[in-house]
Amino acid sequence: MTLPIAEHWYRATRIDDDTTLIIEPHIHVLEQANLWLVQGRDRDMILDTGMGVVPLKPFLDTLRRDPEKPIICVSSHTHIDHIGGVHEFETRLVHPLEAEQMARPSGLHSLFKRDMPDRLIQTFLDAGYPPIGEMLIEALPFVGYDPESYRLRGAPATGLLTEGDTVDLGNHVYEVWHLPGHSPGGIGLFERSTGILFAADAIYDGPLIYSGPGMSVASYRETFAKLRTLPVTLVHGGHDPSFGPERMLQIIDTYEARWDAEALSQANTP
Repeated sequence: MTLPIAEHWYRATRIDDDTTLIIEPHIHVLEQANLWLVQGRDRDMILDTGMGVVPLKPFLDTLRRDPEKPIICVSSHTHIDHIGGVHEFETRLVHPLEAEQMARPSGLHSLFKRDMPDRLIQTFLDAGYPPIGEMLIEALPFVGYDPESYRLRGAPATGLLTEGDTVDLGNHVYEVWHLPGHSPGGIGLFERSTGILFAADAIYDGPLIYSGPGMSVASYRETFAKLRTLPVTLVHGGHDPSFGPERMLQIIDTYEARWDAEALSQANTP
């Protein structure tokens, strides 16, 4: 299989003066996560670090107003598309339930479809994602890159985040919310002064994945109940475009109705 060479591996879009969305456009949409750079008065933050195909931090430094300012890395959870570059940062924060996985990842760790369990592939197809080709990348980052050389690298947490903690950048202060369902230790970051929620994979405007290792519909329902209580003005998800509170409630209603129907069907099955 011959892949083209990517001119640029990362793509950055400025959302506001302090917030930049970064994606890896040559990753299959299934694993094409949103990475969020927030530049603060006292320190900067990168929320999630993508697949780690090529180094992230040098690219971030081209976007930052002051590359010498401290930067903290927050991992919303520890799936492959969210911790690929975590080892590049000195300060690494994650929920306690995800710390072991971040230090020693045990899930998907390569770029090849052959290494994905059939059940996992079917879960993604059932959710509505397009079929996966031979690899999770659709271009090479540079001439001579060998996809076989890729391995997901973890890194030990240097600090832990639990519900009620805050991530303080100086002029941006984020409340940590534990939002399990997609992942046991999934977290979101809520800035109460603006109503902006970085929801990661707890909710985004695309096919949610709720059936698989470490996933729980019951926990997802509890997370959705929490989200209904937040005075959200804007949601930045872990995938797909950002959206407002009305769309957030529509997504919640859609999945809760789906789960109710699935539960009813299972109850009626002999």
